[in-house]
Amino acid sequence: MSFITELFVAVLTAYIAFSNTLATQISDLFTPEPNEQFVAIEPVTDENQSLTTLPSRFSFIPDLLKQSVQYQQATLIGAVGVTKPTTADPLDAIVNIFCTFRTAEYIQTTTGTGFFIDADGVIMTNAHVAQFLLLTEAERDGSAECIVRNGNPASPRYTASLLYIPPAWVLENADILNDAQPMGTGERDYALLYVDGTVTGTSTPDVFPALAFSSELISTQARNTDVVVAGYPADELLLRGASVDLIPRSADTSISELYTFGSNRADVFSIRGSVVGAQGSSGGPVLNDDGEVIGMIATRGDDSVDGAGSLRAITLSHIHRTMLEETGFTLSENLDGNLAFRSQIFNETLTPFLLSLLQSAE
Repeated sequence: MSFITELFVAVLTAYIAFSNTLATQISDLFTPEPNEQFVAIEPVTDENQSLTTLPSRFSFIPDLLKQSVQYQQATLIGAVGVTKPTTADPLDAIVNIFCTFRTAEYIQTTTGTGFFIDADGVIMTNAHVAQFLLLTEAERDGSAECIVRNGNPASPRYTASLLYIPPAWVLENADILNDAQPMGTGERDYALLYVDGTVTGTSTPDVFPALAFSSELISTQARNTDVVVAGYPADELLLRGASVDLIPRSADTSISELYTFGSNRADVFSIRGSVVGAQGSSGGPVLNDDGEVIGMIATRGDDSVDGAGSLRAITLSHIHRTMLEETGFTLSENLDGNLAFRSQIFNETLTPFLLSLLQSAE
């Protein structure tokens, strides 16, 4: 990252820490395809850790959320502990996130998967899906809307707000968000959404179908272990149009390889091919034999190695570790407290900053 960019971020960080407000506008943004292709690299293996090393792009980590008094307080207000899982079936917990961006000249849509990770209505998905919600604040040259759908076939159910997206991910990807087919490894490619209403205006459920999860480190012995993957593969919908029903799918498959971004931990793992491995499934959960989510689909895999429909997923331990680094709170703690208030604080304080980064990259 250039000296000018770091200086720009440092000035904005100090300003937000003082006032917690920043006004900006953004226009002419386009979203990337919801399933990025995995970057082709020459793997370098550390003999001490037996993990294939992937290059990390994140040399600078903004501490905006640690500096924001409001965000820190909002995370603690009403903290009572994470609710217990309420379903063991991934098909009950997954959702389709369907976003539309409209301008006077065109309509652009994107589709991705997410899953309920907390029974109070928190959805985990990819940052490259959730970043579309940043556009809801920028309607100068267009308007954006994201609808949460579920069921078989997927039907509109909920509206959602952005609860968390890593500032480092947006900062590092601000200059490529307009790319039609961006490349990426999945590093810090995650986000949390909060269900804030229904499309019909009726009350939201008291309890959502949330899966159990584990943020424990994955052992190198996980190679070749069985996992279950789930998502809303959308190849047919993207080929034939929105009139095609979107069907949730799950599949039994296995882990083939483990990767690290230099953390000496398993940050990414590859998954052998299945019917879930298609565009639109990114953001879907990967579960172990105990029914716990241990990873989230982030990119397409290498079909020549792992078969047609292969995938790669970032581990929940990677999400836990990097979220703690950027917020000062663990993944579990970021699921706790007054979620509606925290979502409001996030959007009032951080979203304008993120939009300013995107605007500077145009």
